[in-house]
Amino acid sequence: MAPTARPPGDVVTEVCVVGAGAAGLWAAATAARGGAAVVLLEKTRRPGTKVLASGGTRCNLTTTLDARAAARLFGPGERFLGPAFAALPPHRVRERFAALGVPTVEEPALEKVFPASQRARDVRDALVGEARRLGVEVLLERPVAGIEPGPSGGWTVRLADGPQVLCRAVLACPGGQSHPRSGTTGDGYRWMRELGLAVVEPVPALVPLRSPAPWVRELTGISLQRVEARLLDAAGRVLGRRARPVVFTHHGLSGPGAMDLSEPVARAEAASRREGTPVQPLDLALDLLPDLHADALQALLIEAAERRGAPTLASVLPGEIPRRLLAAAASQAGLPESNPRAQRLDRAARGRLVEALKGLRVPVDGTLGWGEAEVTAGGLALEEVDRRTMGVRRHPGLYALGELLDLSGPIGGLNFQAAFATAELAGLAAARRG
Repeated sequence: MAPTARPPGDVVTEVCVVGAGAAGLWAAATAARGGAAVVLLEKTRRPGTKVLASGGTRCNLTTTLDARAAARLFGPGERFLGPAFAALPPHRVRERFAALGVPTVEEPALEKVFPASQRARDVRDALVGEARRLGVEVLLERPVAGIEPGPSGGWTVRLADGPQVLCRAVLACPGGQSHPRSGTTGDGYRWMRELGLAVVEPVPALVPLRSPAPWVRELTGISLQRVEARLLDAAGRVLGRRARPVVFTHHGLSGPGAMDLSEPVARAEAASRREGTPVQPLDLALDLLPDLHADALQALLIEAAERRGAPTLASVLPGEIPRRLLAAAASQAGLPESNPRAQRLDRAARGRLVEALKGLRVPVDGTLGWGEAEVTAGGLALEEVDRRTMGVRRHPGLYALGELLDLSGPIGGLNFQAAFATAELAGLAAARRG
């Protein structure tokens, strides 16, 4: 897509949207639909790059959950997102895309919603097409150098190549720092700090975890669909839990269950770099039999020990735990055999085995970093923003939305939902401003 041609010199408009990602494209169309003249700036040569890459190029664009349940998954951000998710709940996102010619389908197991075509490009093209149809002027390859208050109560957006955009409202949505190859390099955080605003330290989130344990790498390729993961600190306190698939990799752990718990790991890693100290010890405890209570598992092992034929552990346990993983649990329980017979387990050994099967400890010492992160955790502090409009409290006419905000949710279309919903409020408020 070629950049829009424009004569040299300053650009004057009513609303300037900075960043043509999911939030920016939605916000630009919303503001234009409200009657505003809108210019949309994008630093790269094409809009919606991260949209194209999302969901394995399928684009998990929202969730099957209702607005309240979806907001709850943002933890401390739940209250802040209340008005945005009320204004644009997940089902309305789906209705909007259907109206744009992009019907959606569900994957209920993980509450995911995809375009029926399974093509992220259709989502991106629909967003760009709607913005252009409504008269939004999309200017590509226009990196922004800064945002500052302009004359007469307006705003000035300084472009890196010299000209400026003069406007009455700025919608800042340049993205975070995840996938920097797509152009999201954290520029917006600097702009916010230059305006005297508080920014929570950005760290990579929804990113695979790294483990220093050689035995973990030996399990590479094992995928667990039925598992509960708990992130534990050195004192055994639970920092978070998710019942989602986990995958063993040659780096450590991936899959939604591990990636959803990556923010505390990234924060520990950031603190380690800042202070020049080792990373705080963390473990991901994996419940390999989440549907079976520990007491019931104990009873199952006792009953098997009394059975004729000397059944092995693998033949006794429900479901199918891969043999390599079962051997790892037996080793963690201090058993001499990888697949012992139930009769050979005394009371103490059974107790250790139950503990290992219900909480296999995988040591974690970091993440794979920004290049592999799906989103950013941290950003503009939420107390700086009016949750009803996304307006920045101390700077009338400036709106912050999408990944620029200190908001991050788990895998499952939640972060796109937050981007669209905050963009809806910001676009409406900017169109009304006059």
